[in-house]
Amino acid sequence: MESRRIAVVGCGYVGLTTGACLAKLGHEVSCCDVDGEKIARLRRGEVDIREPGLGELVAEGAATGGLRFTRDNRQAVSGAEVVLLCLPTPMGADGDADLGAVESVVGDIRALLARGAVVVTKSTVPVGTAERLGRLLGREDVAVVSNPEFLREGHAVEDFLNPDRVVVGADEPRAAELVAGLYSPLGARTVLIDPVSAELVKYASNGFLATKLSYVNDLAELCERTGGDVEAVTEGMKRDHRIAPSFLRAGPGWGGSCLPKDTAALLRTADTASVELPLLRAAVRANGHHQARVADKVVDRCGGDVAGARIGLLGLTFKAGTGDLRDSPALAIARLLADRGAQLRGYDPECAQLSAVAGVRCVGDAYLAAEDADALVLLTDWPEFAELDWAKVAEVMRAPVLVDARNQLDPREPGRAGITWRGTGRTLR
Repeated sequence: MESRRIAVVGCGYVGLTTGACLAKLGHEVSCCDVDGEKIARLRRGEVDIREPGLGELVAEGAATGGLRFTRDNRQAVSGAEVVLLCLPTPMGADGDADLGAVESVVGDIRALLARGAVVVTKSTVPVGTAERLGRLLGREDVAVVSNPEFLREGHAVEDFLNPDRVVVGADEPRAAELVAGLYSPLGARTVLIDPVSAELVKYASNGFLATKLSYVNDLAELCERTGGDVEAVTEGMKRDHRIAPSFLRAGPGWGGSCLPKDTAALLRTADTASVELPLLRAAVRANGHHQARVADKVVDRCGGDVAGARIGLLGLTFKAGTGDLRDSPALAIARLLADRGAQLRGYDPECAQLSAVAGVRCVGDAYLAAEDADALVLLTDWPEFAELDWAKVAEVMRAPVLVDARNQLDPREPGRAGITWRGTGRTLR
């Protein structure tokens, strides 16, 4: 593999992971970010992002000199053969991705790019962005390539170094081969396609996963009405080789930094193209419905009214293994309960330092969240919740009621402590 000079613009979890992993593969990487304090911390070897193995990779890259950090675009981009854009593309008011940060950086660096350089969008961007950035650059000697990332928060390093596939969208064969070559030591299957198709791959993948999750939650509701067990149903489904076993777990709905904004952007693209995508629209509606169902279960367990009731929340992040609160279903459910007058106390291992979030008073441990509670709701399946002393939990609660929205627990454990357990798509037998 030929070592390349690479600039990574943006040091969030995608950019930092990408830069550190490419340095490990033997490339010379300069990472830049507008946040001067973040750059100073990274130069000291301080990694704030919760990603297993990332801190070690950053330290290793810095020690070998293959990974450097700067706030200066000129310093990072000048002389780089490949410039990777790993910038935020949040959902705009119209549902489409906001390209403000991406376009600003492209405007800043276009005169700095070396002749023959390749600009790569790693950020999730709308269809047509490669062409749009090419016009903005105004450089016939610089190619724009789409190379979407498929990194899961909490597993980003693992996913980068063990990819299912590498997708490269380019109109120029030389640029496509250059970008694909960056990943050659990984031995992953490379999909070389046009830029528009590459831009659609990420949205299409996340739209399918969101639909799959909503479908499983629909099945969970059906199981509750018919006496079935959704975990038994999905176990049977997983045995079918045509159905991948991932994303077949019922829960409180989906959220996070990707699925909500990517489904919205895909629907926006469909609207622009006069395409309906009815399945995806139904999946988005169903997600809101299933979040409301969790809140309804809590209300039901509290006698039909939670006004003035104290509710304890276990877990606030959108999933275990990350400190990300963005579009967390836990917070969506918290808002629904707060709107009905509930007093909320919440605990999350990654958010214990917070005093309050979204109307939730944050406390330092799970037992404080349960103290004097009329009901307890398990919303994020952190491993430590499975190890709680349920007799102690029952002792501190005002009413021993637990809604396990993740089906994390063996219901017999809280049951032995006298706690009434209710799961998602499951009935006690």
